Order: sequence, then C-alpha cells, then structure tokens
Amino acid sequence: MVWVRGGDGFVGWGEAVRIKVPEGRGAFARAEQALRDLFAASEIHDEVNVPGSGPVAFGSFAFDSEHGSSVLIVPRVILARRAGVSWLTTLEGEAEPRTGPSRYSPIAPISWSATTAEHARWTTKVRTALAEIRSGHMSKVVLSRHLNGLSAGIIDPRSMIEALGRRFTECFTFSCGGLMGATPEPLIRKEGGRVESLVLAGSVPRGADEVTDLALRATLHSSAKLAHEHRLTVESVEEKLAALCTEVSVPPPMSLVLANIQHLATLISGRLRADDSALSLAAALHPTAAVCGTPSAVALRFIREFESARRARYAGPVGWMDSRGDGEWGLALRCASVIGRRVKLWAGAGIVEGSEPQAEWLETEVKLSGVLDALSAVQDLPHPAILTPGQGGLTHT
Repeated sequence: MVWVRGGDGFVGWGEAVRIKVPEGRGAFARAEQALRDLFAASEIHDEVNVPGSGPVAFGSFAFDSEHGSSVLIVPRVILARRAGVSWLTTLEGEAEPRTGPSRYSPIAPISWSATTAEHARWTTKVRTALAEIRSGHMSKVVLSRHLNGLSAGIIDPRSMIEALGRRFTECFTFSCGGLMGATPEPLIRKEGGRVESLVLAGSVPRGADEVTDLALRATLHSSAKLAHEHRLTVESVEEKLAALCTEVSVPPPMSLVLANIQHLATLISGRLRADDSALSLAAALHPTAAVCGTPSAVALRFIREFESARRARYAGPVGWMDSRGDGEWGLALRCASVIGRRVKLWAGAGIVEGSEPQAEWLETEVKLSGVLDALSAVQDLPHPAILTPGQGGLTHT
C-alpha cells in the first residue's frame, strides 16, 4: 500500500485488517462504521501524534458504489514521512523489519489489445452526450475508455509504482488492493477542522519545447470551452463544501503543469462546521463534475447506459484515513488495475458544449500515454501501441 508525493507519505505492507465493502448504496457509511469500530476497539500507543501517525487505513472505492466493490486495508507495518520527520507504525506485535528491500522484478513485455471499432464507439458516445447537453438535460458528462494489456510475466507492483512515481513527480503515487496510479487531484485533505480540495478540469497537452508549451498554456487560459468546463467542476465542489463549512475560499484558477499535460486548477479551502472525518467528506463530494458530470445524477445515468465497461475503482476515491479521522483522498486517475499478468488502463475526458469527438479522443490518448510511457521506461522497450486516428484511418504509434 502506497500514498507518496515528493518523498512524503506512507508505505505499508502486510495486512492486519482488510474490510471488503460490497456494492450497494451506503458503501461509504458502511466502510466508515467498520473503521470506527476497529479503531475504537484498538489499543493505540502514538508517540508522534500528527496526522497519519498511529494506525492508518488505506482505501480504494468504486466510482459507482451500486456497480462496484470497494476495499479498506490496515497494514501491519507502515513507514511514514512528513516534513522531514519519519516514523514506523507496527500492529499486532509485528517486528520491525531488519532486512533491506529486495530487488524489484522488471516488468515483462506487455501486449495491448485495442480495436479500430473503439474510435467509432467513442465518436458515437460523444455525439450522443452532446445531444443530451444541447437538449438541456445536463451541462457536462465525463466519458472514459480503457486499454487492456497482458504481460509476459507476473507484474511486480513495486516496479509499476516506482515507474509512476518517477514519471509523475507532482502527483500522489498510490497503490491499494491492486489499483495503482499517480493522481494529481486530491479530492479532499482534512487536518483537524481545515479542509482543502484541488479541482482539475480543462486540459491541454505539453509542448515539445518551451515556446510551444507556453503557447498551449495560453490556450488553456483563453479557451471559453475549457473555462466553462472548469467552472462547472469548481461550482460542484464549492456547493458541497459550503454545506459542510463555516467558510469556503475559492481563488481564481491557476495552471498545474504535469509531466505530459497541463490543467486548469483551483485549490478550494474551508473550515468545517463539525468534526466530519476525511472519509465522510470524500463521500459527500463524490462524484464531482471532474469525473462524472453535472447534474451528477443525470450524468451518472448516462455513464451507466453508454459506457461499455464498468469503471470499477477507476475515478473513485483513493487514499487514507487515520484513527482521528484526518486523511487525504484523491481521485484514482492515471491508474492501472493489475491482477497477475493482466493490466487495465483508464482515461477520461469531460464533454461540454463545444467538445469535439476527435479532440476529446486525443485528450484520452495523452492521458493514457503518460502511464504507458512510465511502463515503457521500466520495460526499457519502445512505447506500446495505442490507437491514434490518422488521415488514412487508424494508425499505431
């Protein structure tokens, strides 16, 4: 289990407790009650006494709890670091590890399966979504696509986590229950009575040089379509936090520049009315317009009807919470689910008035390429093929 950015965060191993949360309404409430019961029954000796010290539960939740299961895991051993201070938490008498880490196994070559029909299906979905938007039924919907891969050998998750962490240094590298990735988007961070939420919506790729990079960034800030997409997402988070906080601060959007993409970003902060836990706050915010759409209920119905595969835990909350209720939950983006030799990558794009199927397809290509590049670096192989529409149809690049 991993939650790390910039050398700070947590790495856990072994399982003291695994809480499986089956699909169905109330998944977050059932998970939180199970955690509260667990922590209340525990004898905790915490000499560090900062957010994240003592027992910590890592969690990964389904995007759509009615059509996907979730998981919480409390590791037996947790190594943590925060602002230059490190500590080790052990549970159930687990001895402190005395041996150094074993060598990572390289990721064997991965074959990726995709069909030319996928692009046609995507175009149809986007056009159908635009028709719904123009009819006034919704303002935005986030559509996703996935890419299946099969490795020639069992995948060492540490190799994938290492690759993602090196590729996306600005992001939170995470791993929980077979889902691993690098998310730039903290859905909620809670410390005591203060909360923060980073909203990302509206993006352009990185340029091949500094001049092109700056030109693309100027487009990011001047595009009415991207500004509209971002504003809808900010409003969805602001409205939900306003009901939970005595004060909410919403500054103007800024640029967030990642390894291969640039986003419009707004850091919303607030002070809580009550002692809500980080997990209950994540439940109150999810799904935001950043991963679902607006109105969320209408967008979710559209996703259920028109997406060919269930998202499972892609785009769902992922993160951690300690026994005080402090914690951080992000959105499971730029991620892969791994089971044995099978890998599934996901990417999405927000559809609003003014969206074009080809442009939104290329946005998903950029997002998939980031993870593929990270895996290629570990494999030391050429970039895996993903489908890119060319003038003569679909070409492999």
